[in-house]
Amino acid sequence: MTSSPGSGARWLRALISLLIMAGAFAAGWFMKPTLGLDLSGGTQIILETRDADDGTEATAENTDRVVEVLRNRIDSLGVSEATLSRSGENRIIVELPGVQDPTEAAEVLGQTAQLTIHPVLGMQQDAGTGGMFGDFGNAPADEANAPADGTEEAPAEDEGAEEAPAEGEGAEQAPEQPSAQPANPEDVALTLADESGAMLQLGEAALTGEQVASAEAALNELQTEWMVNVEFRGDGRDAWQELTGDAACNPSGDPKRRIAIVLDNEIISSPEVDATDVACDVGMSGGRTSITGGFDSETANELALLIEGGSLPLPVEEVQRQTVGPTLGAEAIRASFIAGLIGVALTAVYISVTYRFAGFLASIALLCYTVIAYAALVALGATLTLPGLAGFVLAIGMAIDANVLIFERAREEYQRQDKVYQANKSAGMADATEKEQDEAAAGVLTRRRRRAIPPNLLKAFTTGSQKAWSAVLDTNVTTLIAAVLLFFFASGTVQGFGVTLGLGTIASMISALLIARVLMEWAVSRSTPARRLWLVGVAALAVALVAVLSDGLSLDNPLLLVSGALGVLAVSVAVVPLIVRKFPASSGIARTSMIRRWLVATNPDLMKRSSLWLGVTAAVALVAILGLFVRSPNFGVEFTGGRSMNFSVTESLSADQAREIVADAGYPEAVVQEVEDGDISVRTGQISDGEAAQIEEALAEEGGTVQRISDEKIGPSMGDELRNKALIALIAALVLQMAYLAWRFRWSFGVSTMAALAFDIVLVVGLFAWLGKPIDGVFLAAVLSIIGFSVNDSVVVFDRVRDEWAHNPKGSFRSIANTAILHTLPRTVNSGMGGLFILAALAVFGGSSLTDFSIAMLVGLVSGMFSTVFVAVPLAIWLQRFDRTPPPHVVKERKTKQRKELRVAREKTDGAVV
Repeated sequence: MTSSPGSGARWLRALISLLIMAGAFAAGWFMKPTLGLDLSGGTQIILETRDADDGTEATAENTDRVVEVLRNRIDSLGVSEATLSRSGENRIIVELPGVQDPTEAAEVLGQTAQLTIHPVLGMQQDAGTGGMFGDFGNAPADEANAPADGTEEAPAEDEGAEEAPAEGEGAEQAPEQPSAQPANPEDVALTLADESGAMLQLGEAALTGEQVASAEAALNELQTEWMVNVEFRGDGRDAWQELTGDAACNPSGDPKRRIAIVLDNEIISSPEVDATDVACDVGMSGGRTSITGGFDSETANELALLIEGGSLPLPVEEVQRQTVGPTLGAEAIRASFIAGLIGVALTAVYISVTYRFAGFLASIALLCYTVIAYAALVALGATLTLPGLAGFVLAIGMAIDANVLIFERAREEYQRQDKVYQANKSAGMADATEKEQDEAAAGVLTRRRRRAIPPNLLKAFTTGSQKAWSAVLDTNVTTLIAAVLLFFFASGTVQGFGVTLGLGTIASMISALLIARVLMEWAVSRSTPARRLWLVGVAALAVALVAVLSDGLSLDNPLLLVSGALGVLAVSVAVVPLIVRKFPASSGIARTSMIRRWLVATNPDLMKRSSLWLGVTAAVALVAILGLFVRSPNFGVEFTGGRSMNFSVTESLSADQAREIVADAGYPEAVVQEVEDGDISVRTGQISDGEAAQIEEALAEEGGTVQRISDEKIGPSMGDELRNKALIALIAALVLQMAYLAWRFRWSFGVSTMAALAFDIVLVVGLFAWLGKPIDGVFLAAVLSIIGFSVNDSVVVFDRVRDEWAHNPKGSFRSIANTAILHTLPRTVNSGMGGLFILAALAVFGGSSLTDFSIAMLVGLVSGMFSTVFVAVPLAIWLQRFDRTPPPHVVKERKTKQRKELRVAREKTDGAVV
């Protein structure tokens, strides 16, 4: 039998898929996930700020500044989903999930990290020495040139140092002998011991940690010693150049040629400026230097973290450290897990019914997606929270979108082939034999007689994949843009969402474009070596039967497992292509859906009243916006702060029981945790003393004698800086997404997509305002998810508009847009149903902890489907009159013409006679 074209590439894709799955399975099996505070609890550290030596008071405002610096340090430590909030005037509550060494974390958080860089004015003169420099001033030249810590001279490692001008080129040469003049006491700001114990007199700080742009631990050029590379920003570059230029004017061996790097009033490095690389009054340009000091890998990384994270404006002291339990009960976690399984199962059944065997294979690819994405999250140490897991489960359902795009395009291609076949049959052509069909598929049909070639499943699927590629690419690129910006510019929960979003997107592409393709190509291939696979399968099953007869049916028998799995796989690979070949409709590609048949039969003109749709959606958006003014948004404790109370009880009371008691008392949104010694922690929004007493009385009914051992107001865990970072990252992501769409399509398409997205966000936020539901961290995760889904819907439609426009350049844009909507509507419905099943299951079976998340996502998902058709496309039709970008067919013709001219020119050059 003639081998089909591209069979080698198919085998390569299959091998890559197996390797990826093997690695993902191994990582997911052997590595344990880090669970968030809501699922497994963690470590709670309470810090207290003190008045600084410079007179800075430990006020609430200054404590909030400390919170932001600590948040940066936690992000640098790689701890995600941590919470920080101010308690009272000068206390900070830090909760860290899954930290392996809480003591180390507490030490890093509590270190002030005040970095300053000083000029050295001299050495303190001790009684009995022969002068200010003592023996140091009379040291041999080789010894005097070495820094006090015995390390290499730091400026020699500086990449921005200018070469010293040669003598006679205008450089001021340093004197040859050290000055014996003592330092003026009025100029001395600090007197500290250097690395060898010698007391150095230091001037006022020339640079501080606030002028540091970045700090990174690295090995030196010889790979023998760890150091910290520091780069300064802004005026710090000029200050560094001036400081090194002044030091270079002193002779080698003079303490004044040294520079002291001080951390928390302790000299960690005091190198001497290199006499060969730095000229007097010229200094080191580039704003870079390296800090050496006998560091190992751990201390170098810790120092870099502290320098880059910033110094604390106030000193802090740890006053309490304790283990806290999960904020969600075991029953709520179990219900949410079951709800997720039900939703995924319903999605798999729906896709399998809709696309038959292709849908079944897509469900298997989704299982592979789950393993890959989970393994990636675990391998990178991402913290898994309940909203994050809910979003992860939802992403499983939405990852089917790429498969649906390919399947719908493959169906269209199959129908096109079938029309050609039927037309040729009507013209009297004879059916091609099976051999001729194989030769036609391989492109080697040599018969001159024309034959009617039946539609080919493999060709339809391959062509459909190629046509869907641009839409799949654009949807994933826009999502990755948002994920990257959220990761690099946001922090805390929003940054963690960016990690999950990015990994999920990459795993989705691997699942749809590689694994699902391998499975489908196997199912519809005409060149499967069935006979040999039959033999392999039967032999493997025979070995499995022997294993069962000898040792019984035991899952601990590796021979049984391996031979059984190999036998089932081999028989399936041999049988399934034969069935699909005999009954093409079973593949799911050789038939059209009811939705598409109805659309073809009725051909509704949805864009006939595009202006009306814009007016209706504007009215709906106005009603949603009014909700923000009529009923103020109910911001959660993460945004507003609230009250934190700890209760001790005499009767044993579990966190689940306490959580239920507090909810029955009228505070279902309160965060209830069990802390050490059986105490109960309750965090609420802003409540009065009377309301706090109600909670205490409710706990006393079941917990016996209850004592309120602490009661403090707490600030928002998502402070102003965190919100600003998230907002900046989000706006930047939307702007870049719009620019990308304008580049890939037209500027009018990018603007229309963002308008549809704005409608979705306004609708969800306005609805929550009208209903009085909390706008908290869970709601924020839902909104970020909605943004991705809404943009994807619009991109798919506009990709089809571009395709239809290229094939019908003389048609009106309105009719072209309407045709594109009708072609993509089956995909929109089927992809949306995949997400709706999961969200409905989470809302019904997932418990109260996920109800609001599910509601927000349901509204956003339905709104995204609606806004794509009735906001994005009508607005693009209206903007088309102002968009002068060349249409797709013009661009395509220009590119074709350029390629033709280039080919002709190359042929002329190759044929020229020299």
